[in-house]
Amino acid sequence: MSVMSDQRIRFLFLNIGHFVDHMFMLIFAKAAFSAGLAFGLAKDGAYAEMIPYGVPSLVMFGACAPIAAHLADKWNRRGMIAVFFFGIGGASIATSFASNPFEIGVGLTVLGGFAAIYHPIGIAMVVEGGGNVGWRLGSNGVWGNMGVAAAPLITGFILAGYDWRLAFVIPGVIAILIGIGFVYFNRAGRMKSPDPCPREKAMVGFMPGWKRALLALALVSSAGGFLFGALTFVIPRMFEVSMPNVSVDIAVTGALAAIVYAVAAWAQLIVGRIIDRRPIKPVLLVVAMGQPVMIGVMATQSNYGLLAASLLAMAFVFGQIPITDAVITRYVPDVWRTKVLSVKFMLNLVIGAMSLLTARAILAGGGGFEQLMVVLAIVAVLVFLSALLLPAQTDTDSEPVTAPSPA
Repeated sequence: MSVMSDQRIRFLFLNIGHFVDHMFMLIFAKAAFSAGLAFGLAKDGAYAEMIPYGVPSLVMFGACAPIAAHLADKWNRRGMIAVFFFGIGGASIATSFASNPFEIGVGLTVLGGFAAIYHPIGIAMVVEGGGNVGWRLGSNGVWGNMGVAAAPLITGFILAGYDWRLAFVIPGVIAILIGIGFVYFNRAGRMKSPDPCPREKAMVGFMPGWKRALLALALVSSAGGFLFGALTFVIPRMFEVSMPNVSVDIAVTGALAAIVYAVAAWAQLIVGRIIDRRPIKPVLLVVAMGQPVMIGVMATQSNYGLLAASLLAMAFVFGQIPITDAVITRYVPDVWRTKVLSVKFMLNLVIGAMSLLTARAILAGGGGFEQLMVVLAIVAVLVFLSALLLPAQTDTDSEPVTAPSPA
């Protein structure tokens, strides 16, 4: 096999890992209602009552990212990706044995800890070597969001024919099989990192303006994480409730949510191609501007109008993802990237977990999905304001700033 073929295999496994990561984290979003009914909760309150049991998982998803990054720096990145596949698969299978909401919460918490491995390490591996980073991040992002799309689709069909337990067992077995394949190709020497491009070789320290850039990214990632966490979790259930003239069938509404996520995911590929050729800041501002507008429209729509507004809103939300990671590659040298990415994802995902508590408070208080969308639209305005802090030119050829070696 040629080196190019090896790099394609490596990139494929990294993409599959991103798919698996997001899919597993959203199985519960679709299965929560069915699991709640199985545990004896009342139908009209089962969904809201089950939401808190998914929060620790999302907190671990972000909070454990720095730990995963530290272990990768001390050991190696490829080994941690193997642990990710086996760990998330095993935790998913274990969750299926829960006999009450507390136990399912424990299983999901462990699953979230293993899920935390992928983002700081997998994304750092995706951008290794430099070059057309935006395109690779966009491609990898599409795979991740196809995982978001697959979660309600696959889970919905399993729930329609079987029960919530198999919704965790079947993906868990598949993840372990993928992990076995990853280990096989890694031991065969097929997972080696690409050679760095000239710009990547020259980047031995942080680039000028990095402090302001990372501050802007921290704020954008925090507000963006809140939006991503809330929207990807509640849209499947929102479709069940707010699209009565379309369908109330759990499999159909799950498929519609999957279509929204799958189609919107391609925005990342488009944005990734653009930021390889254009300054990043104006692209980020346009993407950020579209979010409050379309989320606000979601608050006023139902049935097919809600479907269309959701698609456009998620396109803007997903389109932001490769931008923030690309900024990190332009300011932060490879030796520091797992650590910086881990902090970024910790903020993004932990705050995303907090969005579920906000959603529960609004829904349990009788506010409905309309009020929730208004709150999310206000948060989306913060994404735009935070993006204004980003330095105007992020593709600088200036000399890097000397930085200490990571611990």
